[in-house]
Amino acid sequence: MTSQPHTTPAIRSPGFGIRRNLLRPDHSAQADRVTHIELFFDLIFVLALTQLSRYLYENQSWAGALESAMLVLALWWIWVHTTWVTNVLDPARLPVRGAVIGLSLIGLVISVSIYESFGDRGLVFALAYVLLQLGRTAFMAIAVARHDSALFRTFVRIFLWLAMAGAFWIVGGLLPPAYRLALWTLALGIEFLSAGVGFPVPGLGRSRPRNAELTGAHIAERSALFVIIALGESFLVTGFAFVDQSASLAGVLGLLIAFVSGVAMWWLYFDHAESAGSRALAADEGSGRVARLAYTYVHAVIIAGVVLTGVGDKEILGHPHDTMMLSTAVTITGGPLLYLLGLALFRLVVTGEVLLSHLLGIVLLLCLLPLSFLLSPLLLGAASMGVLAVVACWETIVRLRNGTADEEAG
Repeated sequence: MTSQPHTTPAIRSPGFGIRRNLLRPDHSAQADRVTHIELFFDLIFVLALTQLSRYLYENQSWAGALESAMLVLALWWIWVHTTWVTNVLDPARLPVRGAVIGLSLIGLVISVSIYESFGDRGLVFALAYVLLQLGRTAFMAIAVARHDSALFRTFVRIFLWLAMAGAFWIVGGLLPPAYRLALWTLALGIEFLSAGVGFPVPGLGRSRPRNAELTGAHIAERSALFVIIALGESFLVTGFAFVDQSASLAGVLGLLIAFVSGVAMWWLYFDHAESAGSRALAADEGSGRVARLAYTYVHAVIIAGVVLTGVGDKEILGHPHDTMMLSTAVTITGGPLLYLLGLALFRLVVTGEVLLSHLLGIVLLLCLLPLSFLLSPLLLGAASMGVLAVVACWETIVRLRNGTADEEAG
């Protein structure tokens, strides 16, 4: 993944493929712009994340946590790969727009089957996942075959690795749920690891960062918008939980905790992290290291933190004064902890530094976990919210003291 512009190589892949050049235009107003059809595709993931939060809330066990973690990574992975479509190809072209709409339909099937993915809809989920991965990659290969031989070979390699992983997805969907987590984790591991080593295929070589030719500015904006979508999903989960219960002081306080936590997470990302990432992408032109690590892998931790925080907020609303359970404590503190950890890793990748405020927030949340059994879920939620707020305020105060303007934050 790099921020270099698309170029047409001297050697083309002859004989087949779409004749019309569907690549995003270089050096134009729409070269890096996020289009409306991309936002339409992202809307499907609001439902997906909502169903994922529901699954995690109702399966607060170690097995449920592992299954939810696997599903978060799977959702993030298909979103990242599909983002490549509109990063490399021009969404204004009708074939590309039609492909995105088709992928959205398959994404809808994935979304409605997530909750029962480890139950009766396991095969439906697996088939839809594999169809989206392979169908999207085949379209990309056909679209670039006549116009960019390096990209064509890249997507052929990707297709072969995804097909290998797809066999494990489908077998997992066919077998009883007891075997599903192991097989699907193996399938997801194949997809992640193959991407990390460049999708090597005998006779076809492996992909290099510049072979993907992804536009960094577009990836950064899409990732930022997905963070907003995840935050919006957490508010949906909390809001539905609030309106489904009778009015009470504990409910109002729980809703306020969820709101302040969401504001703090938004502030931490968009006042500090997002602009730092954009500047790092500009400096990273040609190598693709930042785009590959920060936006393909590290952002999965950030999104997982947002989702888990929403589940914790729902737990606070549903059982504000109950006796603290280990699963409840891990859920309430784990969301903010994952989020700060993701931001710390993101900062390390894009700037090579770790902020003291991030480290302090992580340490405080880790210290809260053993103390949580002395607190109610409502009080633990307030304490976790306080940690996020303190970290956000600290970073802003440091930025202002350093004389950094708002538009240069990060």
